[in-house]
Amino acid sequence: MIKLRPEKAEEYRALHREVWPDVLAALKRAQVSNYSIFFRDGYLFSYMEYAGDDYAADMREVARDEATQRWWQLTDPCQQPLTSAADGEWWAPAEELFHLD
Repeated sequence: MIKLRPEKAEEYRALHREVWPDVLAALKRAQVSNYSIFFRDGYLFSYMEYAGDDYAADMREVARDEATQRWWQLTDPCQQPLTSAADGEWWAPAEELFHLD
């Protein structure tokens, strides 16, 4: 979860209407699929499925990707971490209360 800055909402929506192919490719290389971002009441919620075996390493590779770094330069100013986020945490994880396969 993360907050969406109201003054940046349309910019953020426009960016996600046409996500760069290189950013999508970096996520796929990192074994990420079925990735969605939802919006409600000023908050963004993301969901993704991960099929790899070393999430931290794969996310470091995504972070090293040049296109993704440029993408984040555009999207990060649109977001505001939750006040409850840990130091250095951007998107804050939520506790899973229920799961059905």
